[in-house]
Amino acid sequence: MTQTPIAIPARRGKAAMVAAGQSIRVINTHGEQVVDTWAFNCQDMTEFMSMEHTRATTHHLIPRIDDALLTNHRRPILTLLEDTAGGIHDTLMAACDRYRYTELGCTDYHDNCTDNLAQGLADLGLVSPETPSPLNLFMNIPWTTGGNLSFDAPVSTPGCYVTMRAEMDLVIAFSACPQDILPINGKAGKPTEAHFVILP
Repeated sequence: MTQTPIAIPARRGKAAMVAAGQSIRVINTHGEQVVDTWAFNCQDMTEFMSMEHTRATTHHLIPRIDDALLTNHRRPILTLLEDTAGGIHDTLMAACDRYRYTELGCTDYHDNCTDNLAQGLADLGLVSPETPSPLNLFMNIPWTTGGNLSFDAPVSTPGCYVTMRAEMDLVIAFSACPQDILPINGKAGKPTEAHFVILP
């Protein structure tokens, strides 16, 4: 257990163990960094936070204060407690991967959130059976009544944060998204580090 901020390095992943009842505060240190977020039951990595299962129960496209985030077994794994980031996050977009960057025109390897998840878990000696669709904290994906989506710059500001309570013993994993082609990490397209704190 620590209250010292832990860095999620720019373009990289980081994971940590969290006990039931502890809280995790994710800090957008510089204000425009998307943080892909995953949570796994530490006793069974095949049970993980699921955006599609969560939306079916909350009826919200963006989690709201006191919303429980559910696993693929429809059990609460995290509860959203605080949000000073403007309430704009994303539950629709898959984690970026090498195929996404090929689609965007990259011919060489590009850092991506799928590999960052694997790297963050590997640092703890863990392997995910798949890459679940993440909770994309601070990501701004507006939608229209016609069903169109767009990739816009975040509305979050430096030092803003989201706090979530662990509802079971879990592994939390993050990726400081390396997207630098679309403006999701700000119009400057310069991914930065973010931080998180584990609170008692």
